[in-house]
Order: sequence, then structure tokens, then C-alpha cells
Amino acid sequence: MLTTLNYENMVRKVADTLIRAASSCTNDKVNALSKATEDEIIPQSAWAMTCLIENAHEAENSRFPLCDDTGIPHLILETGKELAMPAGLLSAIYEGVALGLKDLPGRPMAVKGNDKERIEQSAGLSSDPSSLPAAPLMLISTDEKVLRLHILMQGGGPEIRAKTYRVFHKHRLETIIDEISDWASESVKLLGCTPCTLAVGIGRSHYEASSLMLQAMLNGNYDVQNDTEHKITESVNKTNVGPLGLHGKHTVLATFLKTGPQRASGVRIVCMRPCCCIEPRKASCVLIKES
Repeated sequence: MLTTLNYENMVRKVADTLIRAASSCTNDKVNALSKATEDEIIPQSAWAMTCLIENAHEAENSRFPLCDDTGIPHLILETGKELAMPAGLLSAIYEGVALGLKDLPGRPMAVKGNDKERIEQSAGLSSDPSSLPAAPLMLISTDEKVLRLHILMQGGGPEIRAKTYRVFHKHRLETIIDEISDWASESVKLLGCTPCTLAVGIGRSHYEASSLMLQAMLNGNYDVQNDTEHKITESVNKTNVGPLGLHGKHTVLATFLKTGPQRASGVRIVCMRPCCCIEPRKASCVLIKES
């Protein structure tokens, strides 16, 4: 059972983590943008990426959102296999998320009403940023004796352009790579907010592929790209969409791909999300650690 003091500290820690996720870019992301700016041959596109870097610095210094679309919180709780979760933990996490959305502030975009009204958006929106529910929490394990919370803030544009579907793999990795590249090439033309980062999960079910895609976003590093990720990035960059659609060499900064267990089948379920120019927006905190 969490004590009152521990509960309050945990709420504040979660709130601060959400604000960091929504208001800061990781160092490897900023470095990738800087390198792309130096490498870009179209002046307008280089200028656009310079503006993205300036926006990132200003947002982090002021703890203000990177984008007007402040995003929907997606939570990943990493827990040690031998570490018990105390009573009150989930309540503290969700209270911290609500506090973070209020303090950020998040964009008021929670849709009010019953099932029908929420689908039709006929009852309007809540004016309270903290009323935006987080996506269902994902639980992953670690060998560390720790409870660590990861928060990703997911914007609407990439969700519109994402795709989760089956791919007949024909026992060839290249078939999967070609399909992902084709999906992404069509998506980035409509995304608007480029250069993007492609997040990809390959699993046995639609749920698993989507979960792996989120983990790819969480663990991805712009300084570390394997051959498959490079091939997808290079293929989609041939579209010449460029930063903010201004054309150029850098439509995609990097691809983050995570492959999970597979079943004996002729299909693979693939989830591809073209994260916009300010994503992945992510931050982490340790809630509990045992020595």
C-alpha cells in the first residue's frame, strides 16, 4: 500500500513525465534533424528543419507543448518480474496523467457523451484538458527490480495515416520490406508534418503488431539503425516529399522496427505508423526501485 506521501510524490512524478514527453525531443532526434539540415540540398526544406529544431529548444525550455495537437497519452509500465505492484499504484498513475494534462496544458479534445454521442461527436468536447482518458495501459517485463513508467503522446495525424494489416510474406523478408515501404510512401504524401519517423511492429495479431509498434517507438534510437530499417527509410525517401512537403532528401529521418514472435502461417500482421516531425514524443520515470 502506498503511503500518502509516496502517493502524492508518484502523482507529481507522473505529471512531470507527461509534460516532458509532450514538450521535449530526445537528443538523438535533435541531432538527426541537425544532420539532415546540413545534408539537405533544398534551402526551403533545410529552413523548415531549422525551425523544427528551434521549436524543440523553445518548447523544452518553457515546458510548453511541441505542437498544438498535444496528443493522447499512451502508457507502458515496465515491471520487474519479482517486484510486486503496491495497492494504489494505478490510481496514482492515472491521477498523475490527469494532472499533467491540466498543467501542460493539453488540448481540450475529450469527446463527451454516451457511445453514440462520442462516435458522432454530437455532445461536444470537454473544456477540461485533464478529462482526456489515456489509452489502455500496456505492461512489459524487465529483469531489473524496478517499476518504470513510459509515456508516449500520440498525435492524430499519424493515426489517420497509419495502417495495420496482413502481409502475405512468401517466406521473404524483402516482401515485408516492400509492403511497408509502399504503405509508408503513400502515407507520407498525405501526412503533411514531415520529416517523419516510421514506427513498425510485426506480430501474430493486430493487437500484438500495434503493441510492438509502440515499443519500437519507445526503444528506437536515431543513432542506431539496422539494415532493414535503413532499407525502408531509403526507399520512402525516394518519394521526394521532403520536410513539410517542400521536397528534398529527407522525407523520413529513421525507421524504428520491432519484430515479435511469429506463427507458422503464410501471413504476417504488420502495423506501420508514420510519426510526424515532432514524434516520437516520449519520456520515462522510475516509480519504484529496489536495491
